[in-house]
Amino acid sequence: MAQYEQSLLEAALIGYEQQRRNIETAIADLRARIGGSQPSAKQAAQTEKPARKKRHISAEGRRRIAEAQRKRWAAQKKAA
Repeated sequence: MAQYEQSLLEAALIGYEQQRRNIETAIADLRARIGGSQPSAKQAAQTEKPARKKRHISAEGRRRIAEAQRKRWAAQKKAA
C-alpha cells in the first residue's frame, strides 16, 4: 500500500515540475515581449535595499569599551 502511495506521489511531483517549467517558459516569453529582461519598476523597488541608518555610540558606551579593552590588554601583558 505504501509503495502505491509513493509511486503516486512521485508521478504527481513529475507532473507539477513539468507544469512549473511550462509556466516559467511562458513568463520568460512574456517578459521578452514586454521589453526584454528589465525588471518592472515595482520589482526594482522591491530589490533595492533601504539605506541603513548610521549608528552612534554614546560617550558612556565609548568609555566602557575603552575600559574593557584596557582590561584585556592588561591581562594579555600580565600573561606574557
